[in-house]
Amino acid sequence: MSHAQRLRRTIEDEIVDGVLRPGDRLDEVQLAARFGVSRTPIREALLQLAVAGLIEVKPRRGAVVSTPEPARLLEMFETMAELEAACGRLAARRLTDEDQRDLVAALESCRAAAATGDTEAYYAENAVFHAVIYRASRNGFLCEQAVTLSRRLAPFRRIQLRGRNRLRQSLAEHEGAVEAILAGDEALAGERLRAHVLVQGDRFSELIRSLPGGSAAA
Repeated sequence: MSHAQRLRRTIEDEIVDGVLRPGDRLDEVQLAARFGVSRTPIREALLQLAVAGLIEVKPRRGAVVSTPEPARLLEMFETMAELEAACGRLAARRLTDEDQRDLVAALESCRAAAATGDTEAYYAENAVFHAVIYRASRNGFLCEQAVTLSRRLAPFRRIQLRGRNRLRQSLAEHEGAVEAILAGDEALAGERLRAHVLVQGDRFSELIRSLPGGSAAA
């Protein structure tokens, strides 16, 4: 792995983990000093992140962590909802004993994190929970696409969890999805996971208002 690829992964992880938030500026000179490298691999890493849609280059501001337009963000969540639904349907059809153990364990970890009220702890367990469902689909290509878009949306899904009562609602939705998957009900599993991910109405308005400049956009 090249310097640029390692840097790209590190910066990407910081965006996904919420260390770098939508709208944050990424200064090449500061990043080069921080990582002890020249600006060339930093520039290459930022280019890779821009191609992936995680950052954008703006006139007079340079590279900033992406804040998609509301319509674009809604499209991304709609697509993610369909990917989740597809994974859920296939998981309900193809669930192995190992998948079942992993899914139940992931749900229990979500319950434990939710009980603390710590949104960051819950988000970490939430990511594991969804990854288990992706793997349980037993469709490698679908899993890859779901993981890629999930990482792209991670900063915004994390923000969602800070909404009032959202932690409790999310856990209840997880429980419903697991119930359907364990029962082998493909249609219900897909329906519940689609609804879990899709942001509409008040939930979408709240998400937009929470973003930089969101009050005007909403």
